[in-house]
Amino acid sequence: MAVCKLFSSLVFISMYVTCTFAANAKYNIQSYGAKPDGKTDSTKAFLAAWAAACASTAPATIYVPAGRFLVGSVSFGGQTCKSNAISFQIDGTLAAPSDYNVIGKGDNWIKFERVTGVSIIGGTLDAQGAALWSCKNSGKSCPDGAATLAFYNSNNVVINGLSSKNSQKFHIRIDSCHNAKLQAVKISAPGNSPNTDGIHVQSSSGVTILNSHIGTGDDCISMGPGNSNLWIETIACGPGHGISIGSLGWEEQEAGVQNVTVKTVTFTGTENGLRIKTWARPSKGFVKNIVFQHAVMSDVQNPIIIDQNYCPNDQNCPHQGSGVKISNIKYQDIHGTSATEVAMRFDCSKTQPCNGITLDDVNLTYKDHPAQASCSNAGGTSSGLVKPASCL
Repeated sequence: MAVCKLFSSLVFISMYVTCTFAANAKYNIQSYGAKPDGKTDSTKAFLAAWAAACASTAPATIYVPAGRFLVGSVSFGGQTCKSNAISFQIDGTLAAPSDYNVIGKGDNWIKFERVTGVSIIGGTLDAQGAALWSCKNSGKSCPDGAATLAFYNSNNVVINGLSSKNSQKFHIRIDSCHNAKLQAVKISAPGNSPNTDGIHVQSSSGVTILNSHIGTGDDCISMGPGNSNLWIETIACGPGHGISIGSLGWEEQEAGVQNVTVKTVTFTGTENGLRIKTWARPSKGFVKNIVFQHAVMSDVQNPIIIDQNYCPNDQNCPHQGSGVKISNIKYQDIHGTSATEVAMRFDCSKTQPCNGITLDDVNLTYKDHPAQASCSNAGGTSSGLVKPASCL
């Protein structure tokens, strides 16, 4: 805030208002023509508010009041922004068009690219994906679908208190970003909604995901190639396919994944719990220095799983062992129930066996009976109570 010399109470009031406005400009999207009726296309209003905020040399807030705002595919670029602190304060809902073709033929519904210091606070994103899921599940020819919210090549991103529901595809995508913090996020879609990963992180570093509830039709959180220094804590997952590193190893020359911590998580009725998944293809990728800690499983089909023979429908795999090297993976304080007899499965590569797997205080049961562990090409150690008995 600028320093102001004030000589009377009236002058003080006037100068205070002026200096505050200069320090944090606020742009209400309704001032740019947006209407909270759920019918009027407000895309241009959002872009106009973004342009004004970008031109500000001070921190700026784009305000979305209560109501339902119809928004088409929109891209916010930060290349020319003067401000490196733009906050979206959302009290209302952004709704995608009901016709899935309007946004479904693109990669993203709401995209940010090359931005720095963008925050999204509160609000709901409703992608209205049900019609597209129905199309896909019927086997008809359909668009691939759009991710609801995506950040590319961006730094210092904050997403706090946002709800995303009924995404056509991924709910939130963090790609080629550094220093992103997501917290108190709520993601919801039915368990049979295809490819609706909750949060997908790829080619990024310094990403933190905290205190969030994710229920969807694919991975609650998925981590693609090229990630490092990720911290995931206090997550409730279900329905969904669990928290997954992968799938990895599609490309032969592929960046690895390292230094990931996943702790204090609960899985309820999910297909997987803690999963590492790689294609059965040649690759120079790797996964190393991973900590899975303090997890509770409730009726999970595959509570602990490493699958290096991933090849859906036996297509696009040359029937070779996965080239992804997996090492230094720690499972600590993992408890709960498996929906299948094999509660721990380490199905590692015949050409690049897993090593350095450690099990510490693991107790998984199947229908109130002892469960089983299965190992293939996997090596490591166990300590403390480990049930089912380690097969490493």
